[in-house]
Amino acid sequence: MLPSKLSRRSFLTTASFSLGALALGNQPSLRAESSATTPPKRPHLRKAMMYGTIGIPGTLLEKFRAIRAAGFEGVEPLSHMKQDDVRRALEETGLQAASVCCATHWKPESVLSSPDPEARARGVEGVRQALHDAKAYGAKSVLLVPGTVREGVTFEDCWQRSIAEIRKLVPTCEETGVRIAIENVWNNFILRPEQAKQYLEEIQSEWVGWHFDIGNMIRYGPSEEWISLLGKQILNLHIKEYSAKPNAEGKAPGFQVQLLEGDNHWPEIMSALDATHYQGWAITEQPAAQTKDPDSLVAFSQRLDRVLAS
Repeated sequence: MLPSKLSRRSFLTTASFSLGALALGNQPSLRAESSATTPPKRPHLRKAMMYGTIGIPGTLLEKFRAIRAAGFEGVEPLSHMKQDDVRRALEETGLQAASVCCATHWKPESVLSSPDPEARARGVEGVRQALHDAKAYGAKSVLLVPGTVREGVTFEDCWQRSIAEIRKLVPTCEETGVRIAIENVWNNFILRPEQAKQYLEEIQSEWVGWHFDIGNMIRYGPSEEWISLLGKQILNLHIKEYSAKPNAEGKAPGFQVQLLEGDNHWPEIMSALDATHYQGWAITEQPAAQTKDPDSLVAFSQRLDRVLAS
């Protein structure tokens, strides 16, 4: 099996270079070039992709095969998919479920911060299904956006309602062995790392942690500050880029920018993750256009390798 952080092309290049070095002898200049072109590896970070952002067309199995061929070890399915189809595709490709993203948490009719008790109840059932899906796929956590602050829903409303509903799900976490991972998004809720830590402490359960989205942090300050404070409570990562710099047309590309071409300070971010001893998945959430065919998938995978080696 090829190393997880090398594409087939990179592997063949490295292998060719090694054979050449044997033929020519141990020349210092060749050894220096090899060291310079081979990025350092973080074997404790495993590459995965969010299913909803896979751009290459095809069936579920065809998409899984394509990202596996591009060097990914895992995928993040949505909840409420056909379990048998997902399980079969995982088995046939050798991919692992890095996480499950709850498919109902953002809908007005099922968001956990809704003023409507029936909507909140539907939200709880949606997360419960996600937890059972995760168990079926072997995933250890479910990504959950806990609510949103909007007209008619204050910050305090969102805080109290979502915590009350999440507590109802802890028994299902215990039953399935799957944890809930809160994601930071642009929902006007939990704007500082201290609030994130306090939120988890108030839930008072080891079954609830954080799904840290690096790209979303552009609104809320340096990612490394959040990483340092949340520490071991980070259960999973979303890797994506963001740029506020105007392009030639005078528009900021936002999330459409390629990895390594945005505003994230990847060396500092990776260093902060190292300090927490994070070991697990690095799950990409990218524009579908960046992974629309096999070549772009491989190119994207290679960019991710460089990010993880920063």
